[in-house]
Amino acid sequence: MTGALNPQFRLEGLVVGAANRLAVTAARAVAESPGAVYNPLFVYARPGLGKTHLLNAIGHAARAIDSRVAVEYLTLDEFVEAFHAAIAAGQGDSYRRRFLEVGVLLIDDVQFLAGRREMQAELLRVVDAMQAVGRQIVLTSDRPPSEIESLDDRLVRRFGGGLVIDIAAPDYETRVAILRRRAEERAVRFEAGVVEAVAELEIDNVRELIGALNRLVAGQAAGDAPLTPAEARALIAKTLPARAPVVTRAEPVAAAEPASGGVDEFADFLQEVSATVTQQVESWRARIAEAILRWEGEGYRVARLQALLDADVTADPADELRAFEADVGRLRELQDELEAMAPDLAGATALRDPGNLGAAEAFVERARQGAAPPPAPSPHWNLAEFIETASNRMAVRAARSVTEEPGTRYNPLVITGASGNGKTHLLHGIGNALAAGGITVACIGAAEFVDELISAIDRDGVGLWRARYRHAGALLLDDVHLIAGKERTQEELFVLFNLMLDTGRQMVFTSAVPLAELAGVEDRLRTRLEGGLVVDLPEPDRELRERAIERLLSARLEAVDPEFAAYVAGRPAESMRASLGLVQRVLNAAETKQVHPTAALAREVLEGPVQRAPRKAVPVRPSGVAPSSALGVRSREKMVWEWPDIGARIIEEWR
Repeated sequence: MTGALNPQFRLEGLVVGAANRLAVTAARAVAESPGAVYNPLFVYARPGLGKTHLLNAIGHAARAIDSRVAVEYLTLDEFVEAFHAAIAAGQGDSYRRRFLEVGVLLIDDVQFLAGRREMQAELLRVVDAMQAVGRQIVLTSDRPPSEIESLDDRLVRRFGGGLVIDIAAPDYETRVAILRRRAEERAVRFEAGVVEAVAELEIDNVRELIGALNRLVAGQAAGDAPLTPAEARALIAKTLPARAPVVTRAEPVAAAEPASGGVDEFADFLQEVSATVTQQVESWRARIAEAILRWEGEGYRVARLQALLDADVTADPADELRAFEADVGRLRELQDELEAMAPDLAGATALRDPGNLGAAEAFVERARQGAAPPPAPSPHWNLAEFIETASNRMAVRAARSVTEEPGTRYNPLVITGASGNGKTHLLHGIGNALAAGGITVACIGAAEFVDELISAIDRDGVGLWRARYRHAGALLLDDVHLIAGKERTQEELFVLFNLMLDTGRQMVFTSAVPLAELAGVEDRLRTRLEGGLVVDLPEPDRELRERAIERLLSARLEAVDPEFAAYVAGRPAESMRASLGLVQRVLNAAETKQVHPTAALAREVLEGPVQRAPRKAVPVRPSGVAPSSALGVRSREKMVWEWPDIGARIIEEWR
C-alpha cells in the first residue's frame, strides 16, 4: 500500500537555510532509519513555510533508500473520512490494522484535531500501535502540540516523546537563494540586484515568495526591457500589506579612532572587561536557550523565557529559571488533579502556560465545581432481599461474588433475560452492596446514559460528563441493548469500558436481548461484554413466585391466606412483574369491596364470577298426596298431626 505523494516535493527541491536546517536534518534521519529515530516526528510552522513539501520529501526519500518501504500520506481530513467510512462498514479493526502494514505514515495538518475527541482517541491508538512495531509516524501542524485546542494530554506526551521541531520564516539569505533557484528552474534571467531587492521586502512566507517571483516573471515579460531593482521592488511592494521593511543587513559601524598618543591602557581595560562580560552573557543566554528547548519540547509555552533572550540578558538568570520551573511544577500538580477528575480536560492549553497560572487555577476550579458525582443505585433494592431459588441460583450467586471480589472475579458481569424478571433489582442490589463497601458506584439506565451525553454535547460539557463516570469505582449500566445504533455513545462506552477494565474496576450490565442477538452494537464492544461472565435470569419458577407473593402480602396485610398466595403463584404469568400485578388486582378488588383478600376472591377477580348451569326441566311425578273423601289432603310425608294453634288448622277452601 502506497500513498499519493506529490512528485515535485523532494528533499532536493528544498532550499535549506537557518530557518529549516534542523527540520530538514531530522527529516533525512527519519527517511534513512524509519522508526529508529525521532518517532514520532512532529513538524510545525505557519502556513506557507514548507511543511507539506517536507512531509512528502520524507516519503520520497524513504522509498528511494528502500523501495520495499510502504509509505502513506494523508491529510487529517482524509484520515477522518477513512475512519468514518470504515466504522460505517463495520471494519473499524481492519482500518487500524491497515496502518501496521505501513512503514512510514505521514499525516498533514493535525491541528484540525482540535475538539475532535473521538479522532484524537483513534490517532492515539494508531500511534501506539505503530510505535510498538517500529513503524515511523511523521505529523505536521500549523502550531505546536501544546497550542492545539483541547488536545488529549496523552497525545501531547506521545509527540513530545519523539521530536517536536518548527520551521521558521526564511531569513534574507534564504529568500535570495529560493528566488534564484526557482528562477533558474524556470530559465528566467533578471538584472543584477532584482532578486535581492525583492528579498529585502518583508515576505516571510515561501508561498508568497514564489507568488512574488511569478509577478516578476509576468511583469518582465510584459515590458520591453528587463526590470530594474527599483521597478521590481515597486511591482512587488504594491501587492503587499503595509508593513515595515525587513532589516536585512546591518551597516558596519566605523571603529572609533584610538586617542592620539600611544597605547590607551584604559581602553584595553574596557575591552578586556567587555570581552569578559560578553562571554558571561553568552553563557547565560545559552542556559536560557537550553531551558527553552527543554520546556518547549515538553509542551509548555516559553514566551516568558523567550522574553529574557529578547531583552538582552545582563544578569544571572538562575532566579528566573527557578521561578519558571516552580510554575511548571504547579501546572503539573493541577494537571494531575484534573487527570483524576476529568482526564480528557488534562490536555487543555490553559495548563500549558507557566506565564499565566491564574488562568490554569480558574480552569481547574471550574472543573471542580462542574464534576458532579455519578448517579447512585436506588436504595429500594438490596441484594439481600433478592429471593434465590433453583431457577435463578447461578445469577444470584454470581452477583454476590462480584460484591465480594469486585473487579477480579467476573468483570464484566452481564445479566440477560426478559423484562420483568428482576434484572434491574439485581443490578441495583449489586450497586448498593458495592457502595456499602466504600466504592463510588455509577448506576444508570442506558437510555439516561445516552440522554446525558446528548445534553453534555449540547452544552459543550462532554469533558465533565466523562469525568463523572471515569472517576467512579464501579459502572452499572441497565438495559445496555438500548445503545444499539448510538455510535457516539458506543465510542464513549468503549473508551470507558477499557479504562475500567485496565484499572480493575467492576462493571455490571443488563440486557433484555441475548448478546448473540444484539444488533446495532459494534463488535469490539459486544465481544468485550462477552469476555466476562454472561448469566441468564430465566422466568421465575413457581417457588420463586409464591415466595415473592407471600413477601408482598406480608408487607400489605396483617394476616396472609396461604391459599391465596398458592393460587396466584399457580396462575400463568410471563414474568415476576406480571405475577405481582395479579396480586395487586385482587388487593384492589378487596379494598373496593371492603373485604379480606382470599383465594375465593382471587378466583372471582382473575377468573370471573362462577357461571352456574341453568336447571333442566324434569317431568312432574306424583307426590303421593291424594284428596280424602272429606276433601282434605292426606299424605304421610306432609301431614301435621298436632297443631298447637286451632286457628292454624283452618284450610282455605279450594276454588
